[in-house]
Amino acid sequence: MSSVAILLAGGSGTRMRGVVQDKILEPILGLPGLVYSVRAFLESGVAKRFVIVRRDDAQRDAILAALAAHGHGDLDIVWAFGGAERRDSVLSGLEACPVGTALAFIHDSARPLVRPESLRALAEAASRDGAAVLAHKVKDTIKQVPKGAVAGVPVDQRDLDRSTLWAMETPQVFSHRLILDAYRRVVAENAVITDDVAAATHAGHKVTLVENLFPNPKITEPSDLAWVEFLLRR
Repeated sequence: MSSVAILLAGGSGTRMRGVVQDKILEPILGLPGLVYSVRAFLESGVAKRFVIVRRDDAQRDAILAALAAHGHGDLDIVWAFGGAERRDSVLSGLEACPVGTALAFIHDSARPLVRPESLRALAEAASRDGAAVLAHKVKDTIKQVPKGAVAGVPVDQRDLDRSTLWAMETPQVFSHRLILDAYRRVVAENAVITDDVAAATHAGHKVTLVENLFPNPKITEPSDLAWVEFLLRR
């Protein structure tokens, strides 16, 4: 039985305010962002087969060209189409996994700095416990405000106990059967979730935290590209 890396590449969030055409293919110190994730998985040894969930055929062709240009033209890839929401995209990727898949590493390709040692720690935890997530302790003071609150307007603020807060990252790793069943339940019940951990907990599963001591930012805004390049230069 093998493990599969599900790389989320598609969806409406691939563009950044018209500044970047496709953030997972935007060059970062000369390499497309997606290539960093692919190389981390290959170096870690946890998964050599990839399910790439893409937006459309044009994005698939662009990804293939980028991989080939940087020495990965022979990558073992299964393709899946993204859906209207993240949950639909993940379910599409899970259902595309080959028969016999043991673990599914669900990774947002907009996080190019994931490290091989983190992937190996996740594989160990998920193999033992069935579900694991890369995460870090929250260092900032977090305030909860009323729904719909906007900056510039006075609002009530409630303190949250920082010692109980962890920020979720990706990959989030699961027994393939566990997370496939969880996502099918989420879609059938039209449940609102924000990540794969939420899908697992919605189905009644506990998830092991794997603390990440290394920066693993998600590229969301154009300024994030400069931050990632700074971290890579270090």
